[in-house]
Amino acid sequence: MIEARPPQPSLWSRARAFFARVFRRAPPEPGRFDTGSKFAWRGWVPVAPWVWPSRDYLVYVPRGHARWRRRPLVVLLHGCKQTPEEIAAGTRITALADERDWLILLPRQARDANSWGCWNWFDQRTAAGKGEAAIIAAQVRAVRRIYGAHPRRMFVLGMSSGGCLAAALGLHFAKLFAAVGVHSGVACGTASSAVTALKVLTTGADADIDAIALQAREQTSARALPLPLCVIHGDRDNVVAPRNAVELVHQYLVFNGRLPPAARAPDTLPAADTSVSRSLADDRTMVTDDYRVDGRVVARLVRVTGLGHAWSGGDGAFAYNDPHPPDATVLFAAFFALQLRGGT
Repeated sequence: MIEARPPQPSLWSRARAFFARVFRRAPPEPGRFDTGSKFAWRGWVPVAPWVWPSRDYLVYVPRGHARWRRRPLVVLLHGCKQTPEEIAAGTRITALADERDWLILLPRQARDANSWGCWNWFDQRTAAGKGEAAIIAAQVRAVRRIYGAHPRRMFVLGMSSGGCLAAALGLHFAKLFAAVGVHSGVACGTASSAVTALKVLTTGADADIDAIALQAREQTSARALPLPLCVIHGDRDNVVAPRNAVELVHQYLVFNGRLPPAARAPDTLPAADTSVSRSLADDRTMVTDDYRVDGRVVARLVRVTGLGHAWSGGDGAFAYNDPHPPDATVLFAAFFALQLRGGT
């Protein structure tokens, strides 16, 4: 008996299988952390003159990164007693990076520059755009070049002292960034000296922050403005008083031309263009106030009841993270994405 031969694949089937093997796509590479360091000539800090004006950093490269594709870059500045690794884990920023295909730059404060690991936001050179602000700006430019970040899609974001530094970077390097995010921080230049810094955190600015905003505006190209700002602050923050959030928004409204300087006290704000209150789980409330210029959101203040000095919605296994809603990482990401769409 002659056995039946199995049917042979057609020429087309064999050709398709051949090309599938040749052009088969490898699975995307997992995300990774790279290390680096950057120096800035203007980076000397008077409060730590013995420290070389260079800082290390981490870069999180998202899953499936391809050098030829320009993608957004988010600079995330840690707070006091934190490391880049800890703020990355607590905020879950790497998961966002993988989801959105964003690069993340995580600068590291040198322990010799500040024994608490804080950024020296109260240093006068830093508040003027030099010092540590200049070092971070140099890091941003280097990472943009090395990893091919999109030059018009870069954002700076910080927690606590990192938020204070982010506020200064926005005023003095507006051309670099598409938006600024500050969690539990203060306005740029709010402390007139390092001696008054701790007092400022609880009582508010002891310097003319509107004059600082106006001077920065005069030195900024009109094409770099407006520079949108998103601020998140808890009403139970006993480290950085909530009035600092109001002063910060006030300063950026002056910087963006939405509010004339000295139009009102810096710890008060005009009526928001839109204000939305949302009830959240765990008996919390989130109030979001938006301020617009020509229809575009240029400042957003998010006030969270029951939140202390901690990243809202973070991983509670890490210090300075509150696991309760809202998720600040998601809120900042939504604000940044809004700017990519034109801010309306």
